[in-house]
Amino acid sequence: MYAHIVIAGGGQAAVQAADTLRRKGFAGKLTVVGDEPWLPYQRPPLSKKYLAGALERERLIIRPAQFFVEHQVQAQLGRRVSEILRREQRVRLDDGTVLAYDALLLATGSRPRRLAAPGTELAGVHYLRTIADADRIRAECAPAGRMVIIGGGYIGLEVAATARGLGLEVTVLEMAERVMNRVTCAQVSAFYESEHARQGVRILCNSRVRALAADARSGRVRAVLTEEGGEHPADIVIVAVGVAPAEELAAGAGLECDNGILIDQHCGTSDAAIYAAGDCVNHLSPHYRRRMRLESVDNAFEQGATAALNLLGIPTAHDKVPWFWSDQFDLKLVIVGMCQGYDTVVMRGAAAARSFSACYLRGGELIAIDTVNQPKDQMAARKLIAAHARPDPDKLADAAIALRDTL
Repeated sequence: MYAHIVIAGGGQAAVQAADTLRRKGFAGKLTVVGDEPWLPYQRPPLSKKYLAGALERERLIIRPAQFFVEHQVQAQLGRRVSEILRREQRVRLDDGTVLAYDALLLATGSRPRRLAAPGTELAGVHYLRTIADADRIRAECAPAGRMVIIGGGYIGLEVAATARGLGLEVTVLEMAERVMNRVTCAQVSAFYESEHARQGVRILCNSRVRALAADARSGRVRAVLTEEGGEHPADIVIVAVGVAPAEELAAGAGLECDNGILIDQHCGTSDAAIYAAGDCVNHLSPHYRRRMRLESVDNAFEQGATAALNLLGIPTAHDKVPWFWSDQFDLKLVIVGMCQGYDTVVMRGAAAARSFSACYLRGGELIAIDTVNQPKDQMAARKLIAAHARPDPDKLADAAIALRDTL
C-alpha cells in the first residue's frame, strides 16, 4: 500500500479519486493540489444557472470543506504542480514547495483553446472555464447589451441561451457549416439553430473571424470582423472554440502524450507510479476499439474512481459508454455514446414536438443516440449501446415502440 498519494488537479476526477480511495480503505497520506482558490466545484453550471445568477457559488462545490477534514485529505488550494521529478518521485509546486509521492494521479483537466486573431487581448473579450471567468462575464452582461459568441458548440450555445435570458442581443459566429457539427447530425443541428433563432439568437455559420476591433476611446472591444467582410458590433465577446488537454506537466516529465496523456485501460501512464484521469487523458475505449479524449463530467467521475481502485491494487478496467448533456433554454440534450463513423441516422419522433431522438447506426449496430427532452430513450440506449445491440430500423423509427423493444 502506498504511503502518500498526490493528486494534481482540483476537479471532478480528483475529488472522485480522493473519495474512492478513502471509502475503499486507503489509510495513507492523501494530498490534492488545485490551482484555483476554491474547493473543487462543478463546471457545467458556469455557462447556465451560475452565469444567469440563479445558482449560488456554494452550490457549485462538489464536496464541502468538512469532507476534506473528516477524510484527512490535505487540500493545497491556489497552488499548481509545476514540475514532476520522476526519478526522485517528487513534485514541485509553483510556490517552491516539494512533495514526495509514492503514487501520483494527474487530473489536470483541460483549458480553453485560444483564438488566433488580432484583438483577443482587448477588454471585454472572455473565455469561460472557471468561476472567476463566469463572474467577470456576468458583471458585463447588461440588458440590451450586444454579445458576440465565437463558436457554436455546447458552451457557445449554452452561453447564448443564458445571455438571451438576461436580455442581451446575441450573435453566434460558427466557422463550420452548422452548429455542434462535431457531435450531432445535421437534423439535430438544424433543430437547435431553429430554436435559437426563435428565441432571438442570431446564428451565422461559415463565419471565420479575422480580427476583433477596439473602440478608439475606451480601448474595449467594439466589433468582431469576419473574413467574409462582416462587422458585428459587440459590447462583450465570448470565445468558445473548444478546449485542449492540460498535458504540459506530463509532457514536460517525459510521459507519453498525444492529444492528451496516454493511459491504458487501468488509467496507468507510461510511468508505473503515475496515473491520470479526466479531460487531460487520451484513453483506449474497448467498446469503440479506438483511442479517444472525452470532455465529460461522467467520464472524469468514472476515470477518477477507476484510477483510485487500481491505485488500491484492485484491477479495474475503464470501459463505459460515455454520455454528455447540454441545457439550452428549456431543452435538455443528452448524448449517449460516440456517433463518429455512423452510416445511418434514424429519427424517432418529430422535432416540431420538441421531444425526439436521433439514433446513430454503423453496420446496423446502435453506436450512439441524441435525445432532446426524451429521458426514456436515453436511459434505454445506455444498455443497448453497451450491448452492441442491432435494432430493427423500422421499429426504431416508430416512436410508439419503446426503444428497448426495437431489437
